[in-house]
Amino acid sequence: MKGMKTVNKKIKSFTILCLLVVLVASVLSSCGSDTGSKEEEKGKVTIKFWTIALQPTFNEYFNTLISEYQKSHPGVTIEWSDYPYDAISNKLLTGIASGNVPDVVNLNTEFANQMASKGALADLTPYLSDEEKSSYFEGIFNSTVLDGKPYALPWYTGTEVLYMNTRLVKQAGLDPKNPPKTRDELNEWARQVKAKTGANGYALTFAARLFPVEGISILNEDKTAAAFNTPEGLSMIQRMQQLIQEGVLVGEDANFDKQIQYYSSEQTAFEIAGPTFINFIKTAAPDVYENTVAVPLPTGKADVRLSNTMNLVVPGKSAAPEQAAEFAKFLTNATNQTSFAKAANTLPSTKESIKDPFFTQNDNKLESEAKVASAESLDKAVDYMVGVPNAGDVNSAIALQLQEIFLNGKDPQQGLDAAEQEVNQVLKQ
Repeated sequence: MKGMKTVNKKIKSFTILCLLVVLVASVLSSCGSDTGSKEEEKGKVTIKFWTIALQPTFNEYFNTLISEYQKSHPGVTIEWSDYPYDAISNKLLTGIASGNVPDVVNLNTEFANQMASKGALADLTPYLSDEEKSSYFEGIFNSTVLDGKPYALPWYTGTEVLYMNTRLVKQAGLDPKNPPKTRDELNEWARQVKAKTGANGYALTFAARLFPVEGISILNEDKTAAAFNTPEGLSMIQRMQQLIQEGVLVGEDANFDKQIQYYSSEQTAFEIAGPTFINFIKTAAPDVYENTVAVPLPTGKADVRLSNTMNLVVPGKSAAPEQAAEFAKFLTNATNQTSFAKAANTLPSTKESIKDPFFTQNDNKLESEAKVASAESLDKAVDYMVGVPNAGDVNSAIALQLQEIFLNGKDPQQGLDAAEQEVNQVLKQ
């Protein structure tokens, strides 16, 4: 389902987006909605609600939910608009520049942080109680807290799990019923698989996320400078070089499509991915699908698991921020998150939701195993770009140097030095 792919993707072209946000920043103080102000004076408010690629699949669900909300909030009208994944960013920026500002918008964490760091989103502090804040998983909620201020409410989310080819694992003399718990254990399993079967362990995309998994911060505490160029960062890079040489890791910067190809052809025994991976492997290689199990993802030194969350934000120039925040809280409360997660086969970001039997019962099918494994990971879930300004450009700068090191043989220290310099330049923009 196209809409759900947003859980596993990041909004592209952030450099262009940042420039656009900077260009319209000066407009923010003067742009508003006269219509909204007039309606408020009459005791009526229209809330413009924008989502990403949820129509027409979830039309009945949201129309029912909106009708329920309007009945319990006399005078409030919800206008729901849905836009394609690749169009939402430009649509939002154009709306801000023109003064046609929506009130509640569905954004992923990275873009929400981009917008918040440029002053384009409302601080939700006045509209949230301590109890409401604590209703969400802490690591996920804090992903969009900048300078102590929450700029988004987490909505549906996803965490990666470990998929294992049981045929290869058993052939290597390993027991899939007692899976690895740490990354070091996973790498040992991959070494044994390589030695016994000839298959590689797993494939990865070389990205900034490699650092926080091992407890290495991308930026310093106040987010003003790179912090990964350390002896620990160098040691991590050197270990990965060794893993590539041993065949534990595939020596390629493998995007999701390539990872599917490697796993479906049994060139790799393991895959680190979210639930959407299942549909692809089921189509590409039904026999491999039948031999695959899903378990909680082994953790690195940081003992965290990375999440990909979609949030609801209130633009800074919403004509009715209080009412907008109230509607966003309604959509993301435990009851509604539970129902949407069931309808969309995603995970909720609320602690209470995860107690529902839907997220704990396992019928031994791969889809069910992945759901339960993902749900069990939420208490350790964090977004690896938490509070990082210009996150897309920071990630790109690091990824480029990782490719130079792992694929082109660049000296690891020189690559880290170059990445640090480029990241610091990005942060000065």
